[in-house]
Amino acid sequence: MSISVKAYAVLEEGGALQPFEYELDEIGPEQVDIKVEYCGVCHSDMSMVKNEWGMSTYPLVPGHEAVGTVVAAGEHVKGVKVGDKVGLGWFSGSCMHCRPCMTGNHNMCVSAESTIVERHGGFADHVRCHWAWAIPLPDGFDLAKAGPLFCGGITVFNPIVTGGVKPLDRVGVIGIGGLGHLVLQFLAKWGCEVTAFTSSPSKADLAREMGATHVVNSRDEEAMQDIAGSLDFILNTTNVSLNWPLYLNALSAFGTFHTVGAVLEPIPVPAFSLIGGHRSVSGSPLGSPALTRDMVSFCNRHDIFPITEEFALSDVNDAFEHLEAGKARFRIVLKV
Repeated sequence: MSISVKAYAVLEEGGALQPFEYELDEIGPEQVDIKVEYCGVCHSDMSMVKNEWGMSTYPLVPGHEAVGTVVAAGEHVKGVKVGDKVGLGWFSGSCMHCRPCMTGNHNMCVSAESTIVERHGGFADHVRCHWAWAIPLPDGFDLAKAGPLFCGGITVFNPIVTGGVKPLDRVGVIGIGGLGHLVLQFLAKWGCEVTAFTSSPSKADLAREMGATHVVNSRDEEAMQDIAGSLDFILNTTNVSLNWPLYLNALSAFGTFHTVGAVLEPIPVPAFSLIGGHRSVSGSPLGSPALTRDMVSFCNRHDIFPITEEFALSDVNDAFEHLEAGKARFRIVLKV
């Protein structure tokens, strides 16, 4: 049985979003259909609309932070059932047989399916995915705020776990925005001493409310020099070029600089800045389904949610303008 989906799509590169309908074919044996209730708006949606990464196809229905109810399930679906509340992020499928999948790293699948790459996403009343990527939500979980956890949240939770960040570690966070305000909350509940770097002193009080122990003005070179050699781990959540030597110099011996911000320019890393302190530079994508489930449990246990602004799906173009103008505080959610 097919489903007629009502959505918002862009029909050409950089175009405005407009009402769009399409048909979902008969559901596959391992797929679920989700009736979308809320969907977050991410910078990645904007990048796909503009084809900034060169992999967009049109018409394109954005949206990869969808939350809703399972309304249909294939005959071989496991772990979720019709009626369950679930969340769906950037990935909507993985092959389940390659080495990454077989070792639990489905997010590294060599043929992973992305929710909005060559398929239609969550700016719609329905979206489809493989059951493994439909992440169950606890009873009473705040659906209106949950969506951004499935992209922004897992993007910054993943390096905490896979990067081996330990309680009592001294961790720096660059950028107090859509990603940064979430990772500050994660790290504070993880037990870390957290230093927030921001170029906006007006965000200092908010950073402390979110869990930062210290706040450093990243434009103050003297303040940056004062923390040289003090941090075990630095997480960059921004997508702009920075004064890289100052941040690398802030790392302690065996420290790691890790980026989840998609900086488009090459990051210059002098070899001796790594060799002398046995430091490393790394990056990561979103996390596996298992780790995403752990993140949801962690958020539920510690009442961690993004700060959001809500728009109706029909006002999606206004939401995009708000995001592009840099006015979002800190994540936008569409009510479907």
